[in-house]
Amino acid sequence: MGKAKSAAPQLPAAGPIEEANSVLLRGRVSGIAEPRDLPSGDQLRMIRVVVPRASTRGRPAGIDTIDVACWSARTRRTAGLLAVGDGVAVSGALRRRFFRTPTGPASRYEVEAASLRRIAAP
Repeated sequence: MGKAKSAAPQLPAAGPIEEANSVLLRGRVSGIAEPRDLPSGDQLRMIRVVVPRASTRGRPAGIDTIDVACWSARTRRTAGLLAVGDGVAVSGALRRRFFRTPTGPASRYEVEAASLRRIAAP
């Protein structure tokens, strides 16, 4: 017998919706930035995670590359122990960051890591 397809997540029935900003990524590390000390005194380390994208609507499968901001001491330390190609699981929240460029204001989305751990490479 063949494998049963897993059901797609279902939206809740009409009614009150509980709001959430929760992200779970499992992928491969494709880049690790050196730690940075910000003018505020905060420290930050960025990693880039590649996750597979399922094929949809006849389009071929691909990948997404997602920036992950590591603000806590624990996530910065874990990020510093990772190497390019390592498998990683990240949980956190989606954030939009605003900044200035020579051509004017800009923004980008990134995941702010609440937890980060090495896993077997996908």
